[in-house]
Amino acid sequence: MNDPTLPPEAPADENRLIAERRNKLEALRAEGNAYPNDFRPDAFAGDLQAEYADPEQWNAAGLEAVGRRVRVAGRLMAKRVMGKASFVQLRDHSGDIQLFLQQSTLGDVYERFKSWDIGDIIAAEGVLMRTKTGELSVKAELLRLLTKSLRPLPDKWHGLADVEQRYRQRYVDLIVNEESRAVFRLRSRVISHLRHYLDERRFLEVETPMMHPIPGGATARPFVTHHNALDMDMYLRVAPELYLKRLTVGGFDRVYEINRNFRNEGVSTRHNPEFTMLELYQAYASYTEVMDITEGMIQSAARAVCQKSLFNWEGNEIDLAQPFRRWRLDEAVRHHNPEISAADLRDLAAMQAHCRRLGIHIKTEYGCGRLLLEIFERSVEPSLIQPTFITAYPTEVSPLARASDADPELTDRFELFINGKELANGFSELNDPDDQEARFRAQVAQKDAGDAEAMHFDADYIRALQYGLPPTGGLGVGIDRLVMLLAGVPSIRDVLLFPYMRPEA
Repeated sequence: MNDPTLPPEAPADENRLIAERRNKLEALRAEGNAYPNDFRPDAFAGDLQAEYADPEQWNAAGLEAVGRRVRVAGRLMAKRVMGKASFVQLRDHSGDIQLFLQQSTLGDVYERFKSWDIGDIIAAEGVLMRTKTGELSVKAELLRLLTKSLRPLPDKWHGLADVEQRYRQRYVDLIVNEESRAVFRLRSRVISHLRHYLDERRFLEVETPMMHPIPGGATARPFVTHHNALDMDMYLRVAPELYLKRLTVGGFDRVYEINRNFRNEGVSTRHNPEFTMLELYQAYASYTEVMDITEGMIQSAARAVCQKSLFNWEGNEIDLAQPFRRWRLDEAVRHHNPEISAADLRDLAAMQAHCRRLGIHIKTEYGCGRLLLEIFERSVEPSLIQPTFITAYPTEVSPLARASDADPELTDRFELFINGKELANGFSELNDPDDQEARFRAQVAQKDAGDAEAMHFDADYIRALQYGLPPTGGLGVGIDRLVMLLAGVPSIRDVLLFPYMRPEA
């Protein structure tokens, strides 16, 4: 608000402040209901600010002539008491608006207001006005305290500076930091747009199980729980893929789901054990069409939600308007590692030597395909700043992807990288039930050899494929990382309302 506000409170012991506020609450209880629920606002701060934004059209005289009466409610964020008149900054979910309070209008309530604290939830009713400094305000004729705040908010000049505290106490972060509120409004609009984009193209949104009797759909370590009534272990899903493809077998040719996946992995700026994925499947499409869908969907979201195509992400300018590059994985590796020859790519001893030279830890069971991927992740992935589709992944590391007709050692698969981060993974689906069964068995062998992320054998999925899966293209997009890009924030925790944290000491 433009009118002067009080200077910040002097540092004080938080427990003393809480005790003082509790004493005020007890006084409210003695007077009657301290937590009323009978006030209903009919206007929102942000809407009023937008509607009456033009100070010339809606000057003091113009507002007085209209006499617009409003009922507003929200959190008391600042106040200045000046004898018989006071100013209050009220914040609701849409924004801020100023209240103008007068003792002559409010009477005894005005005196009680003087003891109210920053953070209290209040309500007001009155007519709109504009102050001498040009601030749109509500001239309050009714003022009520709806909820007493027992804990003081962080100092407005310093905010919630501790990043870890912001994540742990997101509710406080959202109260005091407009930047955080903006990120989560953006996230909501992005997801809404992705739904609209797919709905327009005749995709059907579905919901598949979150608990699986057999974990599948991705090479990842699952979380394990137990169903007491059935006396069986269940797994929080690592991916919805196998269930969505069952639906494609059933005749839903275009399906998608936006929901949570769970992977029992570490926590970092890129990873959270619980994350949101968009996964879709389109019958009679290959990975090339799915790349087109991915590119178009991300570009459309940037234009529709952010109204721009250039984004600064961790100091790099990302251009989403240009066609996304398409680059074979082996070509990218050889470009960044000229000492690797074409012959080396299929020579196990040579690939092991290159990994050792690069300081990559390898296991004896890794074949050439896995070693190639390890070299890519170490030497190429961090350099992929502009949007790049990496294609032709080895079959060894793609147990659900269709093998290439030109080279069965490779698959019709891609991953999308932006700013050195994987944002999407897609491929032409493997729909040969015998080939899929053989790959599942190879995964089981890897699991028996100690690979905790290898897949389980899913006999029912093989049975579904035996009924016939049409030629299909599939896609998974990491919603959290896409929002990180569009919001320009460095950590996945910045786009998760309640990220995983270690227990407080």
